[in-house]
Amino acid sequence: MANDLAFRPKTSEIPTEPGVYRFLDATGRVLYVGKAKNLRARLSNYFGPLKSLHERTQRMLLSASDVKWTIVASEYEALQLEFTWIKEFEPPFNVRFRDDKSYPYLAISMKDEAPRAFVTRNRELSGVRYFGPYTQSWAIRDTLDSLLRVYPVRSCSSGVYQRAKRTGRPCLLAEIGKCAAPCVDRISKPDHKALAKRLGDFIGSGDQGHVTRLRKRMQTASDEQNFELAARLRDDIAALESVLEKSTVVLDQKVDADLIGLARDELSAAVSIFIVRGGRIRGTRSLVVDLELDRSNADLLEYLLQEIYSPNGKSQAPEVPKQILVSELPNDQAALEVWLTELRAKPTTVAAPKRGDKAALLSTASQNAKHALTNYKLKRVSDFSARAEALSGLQKALGLENAPLRIECYDISHLSGSGTVGSMVVFEDGLPRKDQYRKFNLETADDTESIYQVLLRRLKYLASDEPSEKFSYRPSLLVIDGGLPQLHAAERALTDSGIAGMSVISLAKRLEEVYVSGTSYQTILPRTSEELFLLQRIRDEAHRFAISAQRATRSKGITSALLEIPGLGEQKARLLLRKFGSIKRLKLASEAEIASLPGFGDTLAKIVADHLSDS
Repeated sequence: MANDLAFRPKTSEIPTEPGVYRFLDATGRVLYVGKAKNLRARLSNYFGPLKSLHERTQRMLLSASDVKWTIVASEYEALQLEFTWIKEFEPPFNVRFRDDKSYPYLAISMKDEAPRAFVTRNRELSGVRYFGPYTQSWAIRDTLDSLLRVYPVRSCSSGVYQRAKRTGRPCLLAEIGKCAAPCVDRISKPDHKALAKRLGDFIGSGDQGHVTRLRKRMQTASDEQNFELAARLRDDIAALESVLEKSTVVLDQKVDADLIGLARDELSAAVSIFIVRGGRIRGTRSLVVDLELDRSNADLLEYLLQEIYSPNGKSQAPEVPKQILVSELPNDQAALEVWLTELRAKPTTVAAPKRGDKAALLSTASQNAKHALTNYKLKRVSDFSARAEALSGLQKALGLENAPLRIECYDISHLSGSGTVGSMVVFEDGLPRKDQYRKFNLETADDTESIYQVLLRRLKYLASDEPSEKFSYRPSLLVIDGGLPQLHAAERALTDSGIAGMSVISLAKRLEEVYVSGTSYQTILPRTSEELFLLQRIRDEAHRFAISAQRATRSKGITSALLEIPGLGEQKARLLLRKFGSIKRLKLASEAEIASLPGFGDTLAKIVADHLSDS
């Protein structure tokens, strides 16, 4: 199979030095950019047997017609060149994170002769210093309003500013003390720019240092009996402390770090970034990506750091903190730290904390990433145009006469061969119909036989002349969780039920390949397509429902077994189950552990232990 790739270079031609490689298609378009400590070792992995590679990697290689490489002096240079080429060529198979929403930022236009403070969602403005992102625009507007009392920087638009310059009359903000009025030279342009810098420094650091300095100035003014200045400084201190109180203190005030949590599944990934300055959370941000090639968490985090901190040539690059805390260390950690240190002009470290306050906050960031991933999937499912595209795509890919408006999916769950439960979930117009979900209790633990029995029980309602409220509609498409054996079991059930003309497919988990009834080959749907996303969503829902039903059945069986013990009622049986989880663990428990539970004494504990030891 390796010989199918006509452009494969001879192994001896590939250098062993560090470098960057590019896969190109027939038109010269760059499909993928990667780096390697040893080019020969890395590229040799691509040119093994195609069947041994991940399906997404196979697709990239079959789309390519050439591979080129560039030798560099070190791993760090390879990292830099890879970043540069990814931004220049935008290869379709490289990871490209994107914001899952538009966040508000607090911005200061430092390039202007009189810098302006404002709230914006546009990250592409040049010469602008950004702070955030923040989750709520009203919160940052309220914060800016408080800060302008202490740092009266211009916040008006260019039109208002130019009109004030022409007329020599400042706006209302100057009259109420929230603007130093550089438009009419109440403050010089250099002094106003210095004021804007102090505002930016406070927002960026968010520590108590600014308050401490103001308090010292207030004390000096009071000692000199300059009570008017002291009163103004007192009000400034109150305003700054009010702003600081709105930021949650999570770590030591000396900590400046970005904490990055990651969540992923087979097709998508999401990250949540907590921006901590001065020990306080100053902003949050979420990013999502549809995975094209199979990438490890370490790979994803490496590309994420590139996405976040690389300058884009227009707006100011995001601030690089002292520490970047991640759940798993990225590949080429040392080279990344050198690159980040150069961007910051001060040392920056990348670490993966395992215990303590930082690890706990990182765990919270990971939970937020899971939430972001769930929301991203729900948005895709709930979007009408996306659902219509998915149903139309399935019709075309599977060769159906009509779009599959009603899809039923089946899965089997059991625990070590016992308590087998089959699940049926229903999606109509791409949305779940939970009122029509069904579960089936089964005696066999064999997956294929279980699929056959479940479908026989479901299909008999279609073969009956009398309509059933339970299974009132004929499905447009049957989806089976599994591979060819499960598909053949479903086909056998259709034949034995006498049901003809019904489309059935199976969806295998490993490579997400689709097996279609009546064909001998598998169908590979595009990894980021809406049709594959819908099938995966339906399959995962069937799996979730099957597991939930199986656990409920198992819990009911355990409770029933416990109720056979003399003197044990339902409430105490449930208490034992919550405490020990299973009969096996309860058998291992001592009488003292059982007696310690509420409502249990030594006598009842001995009865329970004796009964279980005899069973």
